[in-house]
Amino acid sequence: MSQVADSDSSTTSAASPFARRVSRRRSSFFSPSPSPPAPNEREIRDFTTDHRHFSMIRNLHMADFITLLNCCCGFLSILSSVSYAASQRQAPYLIVRALYLVPLGLFFDFLDGRVARLRNKSSLMGQELDSLADLISFGVGPATAAFALGFDTTGDMVLLTIFVLCGLTRLARFNVTVANIPKDAGGKSKYFEGTPIPTTLVLVGIMYYWHIQGWVHEQLPLGVVFEGHALAFHPVVLLFLLSGSAMISKSLKVPKL
Repeated sequence: MSQVADSDSSTTSAASPFARRVSRRRSSFFSPSPSPPAPNEREIRDFTTDHRHFSMIRNLHMADFITLLNCCCGFLSILSSVSYAASQRQAPYLIVRALYLVPLGLFFDFLDGRVARLRNKSSLMGQELDSLADLISFGVGPATAAFALGFDTTGDMVLLTIFVLCGLTRLARFNVTVANIPKDAGGKSKYFEGTPIPTTLVLVGIMYYWHIQGWVHEQLPLGVVFEGHALAFHPVVLLFLLSGSAMISKSLKVPKL
């Protein structure tokens, strides 16, 4: 979600090219309010010239620590999926925990933007931290859970990799182009280009439903195509490819809430 900073009108007007680059603040999918002003010259100078021990941590704000909680949820989800696979499917609570941690990450993804707007503060790394955390929680996390639930053929792994790469490029494109997306009267972007990566929670919900129905591993819906061959894959993994394609779409414009 958007990370913001307190504005100094006397320095913002003389912003350097670096200041203009970091002024691209990420806009929340959930927030009804536009992003407040970007970091000013003083904050940029303090950030780039601070060489004290743990200076990076000192420059983080409350919203950034909440973003890190989003990342923690994503990584713990990955570990839970791996542990479930390593247990030879003998500990189903692990995959349930892996799936629950993804929406918990979304909660923190929602909260960091609200906290940043409420405090009108953030670090210069807010947008980048947010994108990296989203990739782990809503890209790598769901893909790892899918692998643990039975999408483990070579074909499945290739398609899941494409899904993660789509999420990665979608986030990178957003960081680069968000400043050029048309804004409403309040300065808020009117739409997203392609679906936001948190929409992969739809896939998480589907996988959870399959799990409680017992439609996993050998019982995955629609079975396997080209079984016994190198190109074998589960047709339902194409849902991940469809999600990835929607994320990187240039023509698909999703109105902001």
